[in-house]
Amino acid sequence: MVMEPVGVEDAIEKAKKKGLRPGRVKGTDGIQFTKGRNNRIEVITWEEFRSTLAERELEVFDSNGFMKIMKRR
Repeated sequence: MVMEPVGVEDAIEKAKKKGLRPGRVKGTDGIQFTKGRNNRIEVITWEEFRSTLAERELEVFDSNGFMKIMKRR
């Protein structure tokens, strides 16, 4: 499985099409995409998502529609 980096705006559009929202794991600074059904994940704004990616030097990677957030290479 090859993970390719995708731009933030492209990742957001893909996430929205899949019904995903940005989320933060409660009590941590970890972010992820969520459907909003897990009570351990708080839904955040897309602006918070963008700023957290930038602050923590994270990037969204995609492999055949599966997206993962990891440190920039």
